[in-house]
Amino acid sequence: MSEKAPRKSQTSPIMRFAGRFIGGRRTVQVFMKVFSPIDRWLVPATNGRVSSAPGQVCVIESAGRMSGKRRRTPLLFMRDGENIVLVASYGGSQRHPAWYFNVKADPRVRVWAPGRNGRYVAHIAEGEERERLWQAVVEFYPGYGKYQTYTEREIQVFVLEPETGEEQGARSQ
Repeated sequence: MSEKAPRKSQTSPIMRFAGRFIGGRRTVQVFMKVFSPIDRWLVPATNGRVSSAPGQVCVIESAGRMSGKRRRTPLLFMRDGENIVLVASYGGSQRHPAWYFNVKADPRVRVWAPGRNGRYVAHIAEGEERERLWQAVVEFYPGYGKYQTYTEREIQVFVLEPETGEEQGARSQ
């Protein structure tokens, strides 16, 4: 696990604007309804190079915890060294997003992101790691701080680490 703080340069002016001025619930719902269906196919089709949404977007592919079907979900992401950081905010809803339960049930995911395509293994950040990353993601996208005020649940932070050769071998058996 990487202990170094993310670079400040990750936060684009668009993300700062979005987080401060349009990070409300209605805006999040519009973004999810408009950009998610497009990015669900666009990001993988371009190997993570192109997204219809503003900001830094990846698509994760996870197994449905009940159906086993492969599900693709576009999400904002932040880099932390070689790792990818995802926030299960669901726009501050009282419940976790569906992808949260899928990744929690099977932490092995495929990711399409700028310069980060491949297989990863996820874990929920806890303790000092969570505190460090929560501060970083709120700096990266201030909307996350707003979302936390909308809900009583603790918004979870996932860390995706690149899958090692051993994990890939075990997966194919």
